[in-house]
Amino acid sequence: MTDQQTLDVYDAKIEDYKKLTFATASKSLLKFIEALPDDAHALDLGCGPGFAAAEMARRGVKVTATDASPEMVAAASQHPGVTARCETYHDLKTVPTYHGIYANFALLHATRDDFHAHIKSCHQALFDDGILHLGLKLGHGEKRDSLGRFYTYYTRDELVDILTTTGFTVTFEHQGEEPGLAGPIEPFILIQARKNG
Repeated sequence: MTDQQTLDVYDAKIEDYKKLTFATASKSLLKFIEALPDDAHALDLGCGPGFAAAEMARRGVKVTATDASPEMVAAASQHPGVTARCETYHDLKTVPTYHGIYANFALLHATRDDFHAHIKSCHQALFDDGILHLGLKLGHGEKRDSLGRFYTYYTRDELVDILTTTGFTVTFEHQGEEPGLAGPIEPFILIQARKNG
């Protein structure tokens, strides 16, 4: 994410965001962790305050957490076992480095054109049979929310098509609705896909 207006919102509202995202480990996060091999190295891409990364570390995963918001990285770095760095999606290594990439409600801030490139980078950064987790909002088009954050929306079929043509096989899907930092209840999708070996 390189949209400065979006980053400014997250930096300014980090305490509100921490309250919103702090919870026990979700079923989808546990499913992601269970899909990793022993001694796995995972990337929490767009890690926010690092709660998911912390859960991975608690369960024995070597975890690197990255976010473009300096305030989020500072929060994530406080968790034991989490190595946090301030990086954008464009900084993702394009050589096999990770057994899993967890991008939960992170890549939705990328433009549509950049999203395709980032999915390809994720594919390149994963070892064969590596797992990619995406959390995105469902819908159409691009817009800013009431806080000024930039979003790109996708349909379920669009996402499956992008993942399949990039070289992934979808292994898990879940759809639901929930309120975000801006308040309104919106539909979302959680999707996990394995890199074809």
